[in-house]
Amino acid sequence: MFQQYSFTAAERFLRYVQIDTQSDPQSNTFPTTEKQKDLGRILVAELQQIGLEDAHMDEWGYVYATIPATTEKTVPVICFCAHMDTAPDCSGTNVKPILHKNYQGHDIILPDDTTQVLRVGEYPYLLKLTGHDIITASGSTLLGSDDKAGVAEIMDAAHFLMTHPEVKHGTIKLLFTPDEEVGKGTAKVDLKKLGADFGYTLDGGDAGSLEDETFSADGVQVVIHGVIAHPGYAKDKMINAMKIAGEILAALPKDRLSPESTDGKRGFIHPVRVEGIAEKCTIDFIIRDFETGGLQKKEDYLRTQIEERMRTYPKASFEFTVTEQYRNMKEVLDVNTSVVDFAKEAITRAGLTLKMESIRGGTDGSRLSFMGLPCPNLFAGEQAIHSRLEFISVQDMNKAVETLVHLVCICEEKS
Repeated sequence: MFQQYSFTAAERFLRYVQIDTQSDPQSNTFPTTEKQKDLGRILVAELQQIGLEDAHMDEWGYVYATIPATTEKTVPVICFCAHMDTAPDCSGTNVKPILHKNYQGHDIILPDDTTQVLRVGEYPYLLKLTGHDIITASGSTLLGSDDKAGVAEIMDAAHFLMTHPEVKHGTIKLLFTPDEEVGKGTAKVDLKKLGADFGYTLDGGDAGSLEDETFSADGVQVVIHGVIAHPGYAKDKMINAMKIAGEILAALPKDRLSPESTDGKRGFIHPVRVEGIAEKCTIDFIIRDFETGGLQKKEDYLRTQIEERMRTYPKASFEFTVTEQYRNMKEVLDVNTSVVDFAKEAITRAGLTLKMESIRGGTDGSRLSFMGLPCPNLFAGEQAIHSRLEFISVQDMNKAVETLVHLVCICEEKS
C-alpha cells in the first residue's frame, strides 16, 4: 500500500517545529498563549488544500476537520488527536531542527551548545535506529516532537487517505488541541461538534508502543497563614509562613513517594511551585497514582505531615485544597476493548512489535476517555522529550502514518 508513497510527515514536522507554540502554566487566558494559533492557522490551510473543506480553528485554538468516508458500510467514527503546544520546561523559541541522515550509532554533538551530547549510553533506543534518519534540535532549545510529531503524522495520514480514495474507511475526525502541556488540552473541546465514537492520541514514544493506562492525577494547593510582625519587634510574635513551608518540604520522603525515587507503577507526591512572603506562603503539589484510590492515601499522608509541622505553630493555620486533574484511562478502555484491539492489530500490520506501556503522566486521551471518547495513546516516535536532547526518527514517524492508515482499514473491515 505504501510502496509508491512519498511520506510527508518529516517535511511537515521540520516546518512545524520552527513555529513557537509554547504554552504558559501561569496564564489565565485560553489558549494560554496566542502563538499556538499560529500553527493552528497553518494546519487549517494545509487541510483545506488537501480537500478537507470543513477544516477550521475555533476561538479557543482548537482545529477540527473531517476526512469523508469511502465505504458504504456503517463504520464507527474515529478521531485522531494531537496537541500543538510544547512544554514550558525548555525554550521553544527559534527551534533549529537538524536532519542527521543514515545514523550509524555514534554520539551526536549539538552545534549551538557543544555540552549537549546525545549519547548512546544514555539513550539506548538509539541502538535501534542505525540506518535511520534522525532529527534533533541544535542544542539551545527543545525540538518539539511532543507533540508536533503526532500533528505531522496525522496530517500525513490525512494526505495519504485523501490521495488514495480506493482505501476503504469510515468517517475520520481530526482534532488538534492547544495547552495539553499545562493540563488544559480538553478544557474547551466540543465533543458534540467532533462527533466521534472513539479516538487515538498520537503522543507516545518508541515505534510499536501503545499506551492504554495513565496515572490518575490530582493537584493539591497548600496555603500557610503565618503571623506577621515588624521584624525589629517580632520576638515571640512573628510566625514565618515561608519557614513553615520549608519544614513541610524538608519532611517529604527522599527515598520514596517522589518522582526522583519512583518508576513503574509507583506514584508520588511532588511539589511543583512555592510562592509567598512571611505572612502567607503557597505550595502547589501534584499527586500521582495508577490506582485512583491511591490518590486519597497520598493526600491523607501529605495532610498528616503538614499537621505534624503545624503543631509547633498553634497560632498559624493552613488551607488544603484538592483539585481533580485526570483519571487513569484504563478504567474506560477496559470496557471498550475493541478500541485497543484495533490499535494492536494496526501496529502489527505495520510490521512492528507491539509494546504495551503505561504512561507515567497523562495525555489529552485521559480526559477525553472520561468525557465519553475512549482514547488510548499511540506511538509518535518521541524521544528525550522536554529537553534539549530531544530526537526522533523519520522512519518511526512514517511507521506511525502507516499504523493510522491500517487502523482505519481494520475498523472498516470489522464493521
